[in-house]
Amino acid sequence: MLHYAVVFLVIALIAALFGFGGIAASAVGIAKILFVIFLVLALVSFIAGLMRRG
Repeated sequence: MLHYAVVFLVIALIAALFGFGGIAASAVGIAKILFVIFLVLALVSFIAGLMRRG
């Protein structure tokens, strides 16, 4: 999940470099959403690991 967020961020940076503002904004939005999903899943996984161990 984090890999895809980084990929979309790189796509956004390249699009912004070439002047494609709409595509860059969309790619940044997707990257933000994927990063938040990654954080939520990582937190749930961490808490589940603590519950299982303890």
